[in-house]
Amino acid sequence: MNFYIASSFKNIESVRYIRGLFIKEGHVLTYDWTKNDRATIEALKCIGQKQKDAVIAADVIIVLLPAGKGSHIEMGIALGRRKKIFLYSPNKEVNNSATTSTFYHLPEVKKCFGTLDELVSMVLG
Repeated sequence: MNFYIASSFKNIESVRYIRGLFIKEGHVLTYDWTKNDRATIEALKCIGQKQKDAVIAADVIIVLLPAGKGSHIEMGIALGRRKKIFLYSPNKEVNNSATTSTFYHLPEVKKCFGTLDELVSMVLG
């Protein structure tokens, strides 16, 4: 299975943890944005293309909240391409009407609460 993990830099350790578990099981990460540093505008063009291509190449997209603008765009690409999407909300913030997004509640978005290991089990299940 090809997979992509969308999130923000503040979740970088969680992304790396999940990445390692999936790779250990023989799955392929389509792009590892955690290897990037904060980038210049010029570098962002290249990174953005790589991330877009990675979402398109993935069978499964995992979105870890809290996520940034880019993650939500990646989720939008995944929705438009009818990818399997797993949304991880450790504090159930997706159920907070003041901060949630309508797109989090589409039937094709599978929500996961709990630990990162429970998320991995859900995706691999």
